[in-house]
Amino acid sequence: MGQSNISCFFTLFSYPNNPRVAKAKIAAAYNGLTFGEKAFDLQKERDAEFFKKFPMGKVPVLEGGEVDLFESNAIGFYALAQNENSPLLGSSPAEKALVVQWMLFADNEIGANLSAWLSPLMGYSPYMKPNVDSAIEKVKRAMDALNKVLLTRTYLVGQDITYADICVVTSLVFAYKLFFDKEMRSQYKNVTRYFNTVTGKKHFKEHLGQVQLCETPLKYVPPKKEKKAAPAPAAPKKEKKAAAAPADDAEEAPKPPPKPKSKLDLLPPSKFIMDEWKRMYSNNDPDVAMKWFWEHHDPEGYSLWKVDYKYNDELTLVFMSNNLIGGFFARLEMARKYAFGSLVVCGENNNNTISGYFLIRGQEVPFEVYDAADFGSYNFEKVEPSQYEEKKDEIYKYMAWEVEGFADGKIFK
Repeated sequence: MGQSNISCFFTLFSYPNNPRVAKAKIAAAYNGLTFGEKAFDLQKERDAEFFKKFPMGKVPVLEGGEVDLFESNAIGFYALAQNENSPLLGSSPAEKALVVQWMLFADNEIGANLSAWLSPLMGYSPYMKPNVDSAIEKVKRAMDALNKVLLTRTYLVGQDITYADICVVTSLVFAYKLFFDKEMRSQYKNVTRYFNTVTGKKHFKEHLGQVQLCETPLKYVPPKKEKKAAPAPAAPKKEKKAAAAPADDAEEAPKPPPKPKSKLDLLPPSKFIMDEWKRMYSNNDPDVAMKWFWEHHDPEGYSLWKVDYKYNDELTLVFMSNNLIGGFFARLEMARKYAFGSLVVCGENNNNTISGYFLIRGQEVPFEVYDAADFGSYNFEKVEPSQYEEKKDEIYKYMAWEVEGFADGKIFK
């Protein structure tokens, strides 16, 4: 199968200046191909037909008679695969595997973490300092790894540009434009040399332009608080009026609507009192507190949940892992009346985990818990009453912070 011009049959849809689009266009250019291109407004043009073709609802996407694609990596790969012998996809099984390795590295280790760093600073998502700090550390970890690899290499795979370089360099564009100032770049001299070398190539210049390296890093700026208006001068006192009209004739002032009750407040009463348990836990040794807990626990009114952080392999420093727990607990304020939890960090720097147990009113994870922004980063697995006996010792250790490898932890109460 030789090269073919695919511009007549395929159109790229995206917003302007999207580095992911540049990735696909650079790949196509190395194969002597071009895509048709159209600006796409996600807010106005994303209709049922779009979701039918592209179920993730994101851009860039490639629309064509042969195939519809919604991942930029796949779009670039497709452009290169038009030439089945394209050296940019690797010239041997080993090289092909290395290209895939760096393609995944670009997305998972650089792109995803850079987005978690950038998005809150741009106002696209809420700013939560522990989450941003964690994203920064993950980007730095990826840069450290890349810097070591590039100590003795000009390109990532083989002796010339491959799709590995296209993916990695386009994933770094925003970092070098917005965050990596001169001091930061000096920490990763090998990567910076590589980035400048690759972005200086013809096809990269065509689709990325001249990348202006960062001088002043983008930082979070808290929104300004609105100044309260000065109180209006007191109106002069009026003379007392004649006796007020009878109450029947006066307009009744509107009453404020009653505060909505939590669904948990409507559950049948329980003999287990959460506040009593919290006082017992706070004021007694773990053996006394846990003895009281099992004597008073109401498995119909409350449920126990094993909680595990989903991304333990991404955790770095112990104190940062503990900060993640603190951030999660801070966003559980609505649940304070209905829940109690112990989450601990076990292990050491760059090799630790977050896990623990929660006691929750009712038999489901309620809105007051799952509404927290970072709830999705944790797995909640219900412990059934039939499992209590076998789990008692483990629950005790998490509540007493006697878990093997314990390094730090926090209590939600």
